[in-house]
Amino acid sequence: MASIVRVTRSSSSLFAFGTRFYSTSAGISHASPSPSPPFLHGGGIRRDVAKDRNVQWVFLGCPGVGKGTYASRLSSLLGVPHIATGDLVREELASSGPLSQQLSEIVNQGKLVSDEIIVDLLSKRLEAGESKGESGFILDGFPRTMRQAEILGDVTDIDLVVNLKLPEEVLVEKCIGRRTCNQCGKGFNIAHINLKGENGKPGISMDPLLPPPNCMTKLITRADDTEEVVKARLRIYNETSQPLEDYYRSKGKLMEFDLPGGIPESWPRLLEALRLDDYEEKQSAVA
Repeated sequence: MASIVRVTRSSSSLFAFGTRFYSTSAGISHASPSPSPPFLHGGGIRRDVAKDRNVQWVFLGCPGVGKGTYASRLSSLLGVPHIATGDLVREELASSGPLSQQLSEIVNQGKLVSDEIIVDLLSKRLEAGESKGESGFILDGFPRTMRQAEILGDVTDIDLVVNLKLPEEVLVEKCIGRRTCNQCGKGFNIAHINLKGENGKPGISMDPLLPPPNCMTKLITRADDTEEVVKARLRIYNETSQPLEDYYRSKGKLMEFDLPGGIPESWPRLLEALRLDDYEEKQSAVA
């Protein structure tokens, strides 16, 4: 399995590849697919993750589905960096860099950031990680398009793509309920979701993730977390995600996971699907 060193060693070529793509009308040639990883029934990978933590995973899913939450937890469990392109964009927005104003207009209109900008930000993050000796990664929010998937596949091998799913009405409520403490920077959610099951589909219940008293008066809402903007983002995502899902499914790397509820219900089931439930128990025992 390739390590992040391979990615970061090629990170300058990652952006160069992207630049070449944007400067030509020719289509990208599909690389020869790597052998599919040996999946277990239910989507887990047949290997000892405890001994081989150089995982190179991607988390897909609509805005607000919880990619960052679960990717971050797995990052801590496995000891690999969690790289969220959404965070990279927000860091750039908060800076006085040349992209800040352009990104602000894109995000506030609910549009997706261009491939070129995302690749540039990701390349810089990978280079910074290499200098710190990082190994492996969990990507959150990248790739979002077929172009990005081809660029990523040109420089590294992705082991597994986890596609998290929730009904649209739940996603809208979750996004509108998001809050951030403007002092400590931690994220919370004031939405109390209780979707009744129908047509054979189970209901979904999610309790709010409320802040401690010292953060309660310091909560702010992201400018793009309005119902209109959220629905626009979901519509755009759905239009671009199907080819991406089909691409990774054809390579035998896609694991689709319907979230059954909030973190208490979903986390143990996700670990089970990834065949990591025993590993978490061992880590807890050592701690």
